[in-house]
Amino acid sequence: MAKYGMLIDASRCTGCSACRIACQMQWQLPPNIAFNRLEFRERGTYPKAKLDIIPVQCQHCDNPPCLKVCPTGATYKRDDGIVLIDHKKCIGCKYCMIACPYNARTIDEEKHVPEKCKFCADFVVKGEKPPCVTTCMNGVRIFGDLDDSNSEISKLILTKDVHQLLPEKGTKPSIYYISK
Repeated sequence: MAKYGMLIDASRCTGCSACRIACQMQWQLPPNIAFNRLEFRERGTYPKAKLDIIPVQCQHCDNPPCLKVCPTGATYKRDDGIVLIDHKKCIGCKYCMIACPYNARTIDEEKHVPEKCKFCADFVVKGEKPPCVTTCMNGVRIFGDLDDSNSEISKLILTKDVHQLLPEKGTKPSIYYISK
């Protein structure tokens, strides 16, 4: 079985938000809810200051802290590594939101339950890529099977200088980053 992941080349990101908007349109989200966001981080000092743009979303961790704290089992991890929420089981306690070190969940104010990136699981089972990947004109996001050594994502992870967010948390994210 495949284990899905994403490589985000932050050095190519211009901050256009096409990925966020594509996701919002796909899932019919209101403007105040986004499953992925852009973080802007300054580095360096004037006159050589730089602005890094980091796309952040649910990291679909191998060791997801959100899953461990869920009292009802609403948060679960599929065999392919995708972490999802079963809203029929969710009681809206928000423990998962507190446990996530990536601040990747948002609350749906109408339903009173957390929401997050689904890695577009419905697309993936049909062999399609998530809209955040296909919409980006700069090729920032690469999606694929981390267990397939011949996949584009696996080859890039082996050949590029990649890192994961907050490795000290022990969550083992399925999202890798190339920085500027």
